Amino acid sequence: YVYANFNLKDGPVVLEVPAPVGAGLLGAVIDAWDVTTVGVGPEDENKGQAAKYLLLPPGFKEDVPSGFIPARFSTYNGYWLLRAIPAGSTEVDVEAALALVKKLRVYPLAQATNPPEQRFIDIHGKTFDGVPNFDESFFVSLNRMVQEEPVQERDLVAMGMLQSIGIEKGKDFKPDDATKRILKAAAQEQLAVFVQGMKTFGERWWKDRAWALPDKRGVKTNFSYVTDVALDVDARGLSNFAAFGFPKRVGQGGSIVYLVAFRDGRSEPISGEHTYKLHVPANVPAKQYWSVIAYDSLTNAFIRESPVVGLDSYSTTMKKNADSSVDIYFGPKAPAGQEANWISTAPGRAWFAGFRLYDPDKPFFDKAWKLPDVEQVK
Repeated sequence: YVYANFNLKDGPVVLEVPAPVGAGLLGAVIDAWDVTTVGVGPEDENKGQAAKYLLLPPGFKEDVPSGFIPARFSTYNGYWLLRAIPAGSTEVDVEAALALVKKLRVYPLAQATNPPEQRFIDIHGKTFDGVPNFDESFFVSLNRMVQEEPVQERDLVAMGMLQSIGIEKGKDFKPDDATKRILKAAAQEQLAVFVQGMKTFGERWWKDRAWALPDKRGVKTNFSYVTDVALDVDARGLSNFAAFGFPKRVGQGGSIVYLVAFRDGRSEPISGEHTYKLHVPANVPAKQYWSVIAYDSLTNAFIRESPVVGLDSYSTTMKKNADSSVDIYFGPKAPAGQEANWISTAPGRAWFAGFRLYDPDKPFFDKAWKLPDVEQVK
């Protein structure tokens, strides 16, 4: 994964993507509402070729220089999230993917004749805490966005409501201690709503399995949740609690499929103190690769301090069965002899499984290939 934030307040920004030689390159360039503006990949605006994207700020009316793919944003803030996908699992394949990443370039259009030197920060082995805090600090972040971003017509009612808690464009936000306590309680209440909502998030892909796809309302609207008749605020909130950085065409060929399971094969909630097994049949219909991860149900992030958060088909140590299927184990301790096929969970913490197929193939959409449920091991 390659992640970077940008701000268009001072003018257009250039994102250069290289030709995907030696590895695949997929991803999206996303606005502050977490809506993909342009994609990167074989089925996206660059058609899988080297390209220069020009990220344009709100209200940009000048001519777009030739040679660029224009991306018009309604917000100043945004980010891009790309995946460099190795051709295989060898060290040479990994090095080729990393070399591709280091060919990425981002810089202000004003510096196009002399772009600055690029910085690449490898966070492997470092703690990157991207988990939002559901307390009064949320409203500090919200105020910062209100101050930085242009007000769209659809925002006017919400902007009026925010004034009642002291957030108003052009004014300082200085809640007193009593207000901070109320804001913290409100954030905690909303967290509980999200956690409960995730248990019924999406729709079962196979009628006899617990695995579900993300909410179709998000897929149909590019995760803006804006339709001709409404802006579905609650569904958008739950979707952004569930994940971020959805690419275009998620759940379709040429993109990514996300499946989640909160219950085991007996319809019992999954919990961290138990040991579970997931049997992954052979011939997973993913043209690139598949992965499975254990997520903390209270944060929708990795389980904190977990020594192993997930496994994928690139693994060279994971044991396969004689028919090329794989058994994955989840639990606080690895079963004897299954250390290479084990994902760690935390006792007493609810978690859920996420299974991803990168570039899903026809047997998935035909439902000819089926993923069994997670089963508790007694």
